[in-house]
This record gives sequence, C-alpha cells and structure tokens, in this order.
Amino acid sequence: MPQASRTKKPDVKVVILGDMNVGKTSLLHRYTERKFKDTISTVGGAFFLKQWGPYNISIWDTAGREQFHGLGSMYCRGAAAVILTYDVTNWQSLAELENRFLSLTDTANTDCIFAIVGNKADLTDTLAHGPDTESERGDEAQPEVPCPTPPGTPLQHKQVSREDAVALYARVLRYKGLEEKACLPAETVCFETSAKTGYNVDVLFETLFDLVLPSILKKRSEGESSTVDLETPMEVKRTKAGCCA
Repeated sequence: MPQASRTKKPDVKVVILGDMNVGKTSLLHRYTERKFKDTISTVGGAFFLKQWGPYNISIWDTAGREQFHGLGSMYCRGAAAVILTYDVTNWQSLAELENRFLSLTDTANTDCIFAIVGNKADLTDTLAHGPDTESERGDEAQPEVPCPTPPGTPLQHKQVSREDAVALYARVLRYKGLEEKACLPAETVCFETSAKTGYNVDVLFETLFDLVLPSILKKRSEGESSTVDLETPMEVKRTKAGCCA
C-alpha cells in the first residue's frame, strides 16, 4: 500500500458541540490559524489534527443546525473530551446544550472530560477585548492576530453568568452518573472565551490537551495501532467545513 494512503492515527478525539452561531468553528480557527474569520455554517462536520508534543489530537467541529443533529453522536463516538459551547449573550444557547446536545455524548468514552465554554465574551466584558497573553504555545504558530472590538462599542447584556455555566456542569455530571467530588472541579473546565479577540482560547484548548493525557497514555499502553488506513471504508471521512455553527 502506498505510504500516502496511511497517516498518523489520532491518539484521542476532542469534539466541539453547541447550537448554531455560538462560534464553534471560529474558536477552532482562532486556535489553529491565530485569527478570526467571518465564515458560514458548518455542514456536517470537519476535523483538525493537532500535534501536541509527541501526541496527535483530532479536534472535531460539528454543525449546530437541527438537520445535522443526528450526526453528533457519530462524531462523539470514542471522544476523550467534549467542549459544550454556548453564547454568553444568548440564554437559549445554554439551554440547548442540555436539551439537544448532551445526549449525543452517550457514545463518548466513559472517562470523557466535559468543558463548558461561553463564547463571545468580548460582547459583554471589556476584559475580553484583548487576546489572551498568558498561554505559551509549544509550536511555531504564527503570531496572534487580534480582531478587537472597536473602541466605544456598547457592551451587550450578558444573559449567561459563570454561575449558570457551573450549574450546567454539575447537571452534566449527574446525567453521566458521576460524583461531583470525584470529577474535575468546575473552575478547571468552565471557560469564557472570545474567538474574535483570542481571549482565553489558548487556555481552553491547551488545558484540555493536558487533561486528556491520561487517556492517551492508557491507549498507548494497550498497544493500539498508531496509524490508520485512509482507504478503509469504515473510517469517518472529513466533510465540507464551514464555520461558526
């Protein structure tokens, strides 16, 4: 078989779920391309393969539109982490995570890590108007290109507080039948981000990458194959990517 038909198999999968227009794909673009993009809705799903030290992590971007809802459980199959994303200016987007998207994670790993992420923080908080500068990337990515909110732009009403997100995290754990005290604390996995300015985006992804390392080491210790045959029909194929679903 030609070498081109084989590639490195991801060590773990991270999936981004959430309603349309909460900025899921924009978060992924901000992290991988270091800039904000005006994009169209994601069709089906798409993934990005991230090299994290010696490991490979696939980050799956999924569509938030109702007509693609059934694909979510397929994309979540075997996921080591799920990013449940909402819009801080839209209460309904938080409610949809519990009403529509949480059940899709039934196919994820039993030790799956859940992050609750409120995007578009730049619309409600001046602290999010600048990019995050505390994170240090281990690769040679291009410099961050912020897209700041214009000076004098009035802030919007914040419909979802951090306390609301923490409460949702507790309900996610109960849905999964997990003891809250035995799981990661909410302050570790609840984030507010801005894909537009870059605020907290690096922190979000790199915190999760560190948290899924035990899953990676477990898989490697079990001797799973490190390559995947791209010509095998059972593999999930990448679909057309759009964005900001």
